[in-house]
Amino acid sequence: MKDIDWNLIKSFVTVAETGSLSAAARRLSASQPTLGRHIGELEQALGVTLFRRGRRGYEMTEAGSMLFERGKSVSEQASAFSLLALGSVEAIEGTVRIAASEVVAAYVLPRMMARLGIEEPSIEVEIVASNQVENLLRRDADIAIRMVKPAQNELVARKICDIALCACAATSYLDRRGRPLQPTDLVDHALIGFDRSDEIIRGLAEFGIPVTRSSFRFRADNQIVLWEAVRAGNGVGFGQEPLADRDPLVEKLLPGLPLRSLPVWLAMHRDVRSSVRIRRVADFLYEELRRYSAGAGANSAR
Repeated sequence: MKDIDWNLIKSFVTVAETGSLSAAARRLSASQPTLGRHIGELEQALGVTLFRRGRRGYEMTEAGSMLFERGKSVSEQASAFSLLALGSVEAIEGTVRIAASEVVAAYVLPRMMARLGIEEPSIEVEIVASNQVENLLRRDADIAIRMVKPAQNELVARKICDIALCACAATSYLDRRGRPLQPTDLVDHALIGFDRSDEIIRGLAEFGIPVTRSSFRFRADNQIVLWEAVRAGNGVGFGQEPLADRDPLVEKLLPGLPLRSLPVWLAMHRDVRSSVRIRRVADFLYEELRRYSAGAGANSAR
């Protein structure tokens, strides 16, 4: 009992929180067999059954429920210990894990990380492409780029910029269907937008543009898929203005359309602010994202 590996407890807590080995494996960047083995080892060491295995995943037993809160506390204390240790590292080398939205992770960060690699070749980066707010408290990431300000008191958040959004379409589509000259012209065009969310429909309605779900010829909930649909000529969509500026296949449309902008925040845990490598990457991202938000002119100057 006194020699239980805390990683077993961490695996137990994560499976309990997510309800399945697969979800826990994604959160911890581990394999399902490893987590399954951890649960088995912990159950054997404690002499209790922690989970009922079924079609709907892993459901805690009464014994598991009794141990969960204490296990969660142990896991959080271990993570805090790791954070404090990381904060004392002085060398500008090692790994930094960055969480960002799918679009930023796929289309914005790779260029920036290439430049960082030239300036800091000893820093390795891991990118978490997710639209979910990563839990920096538990080291899912060292740095998070988010479109909302994190609310946790243990996190330090810094406002970077506001990224403008725009209506846009591929030149191939516009040559075929014509260019909308005013917002109401959008009703005569094939639109690209979300599948489940009605956010764009409600937004266009505020501008007096009556569209329905059927107006969106191409629908998806993945932002990368939506942007590629725009580039391929499926219709008129919406995206980040600096991204459209630098894409030779895409044209911006309807400059007077009053779309909201995306506020961009950079967040990290308080305990890692003294880590030289994390601070270096955070400062680098701050400057690069400000330059990106300024548009094509600033980006082409690099």
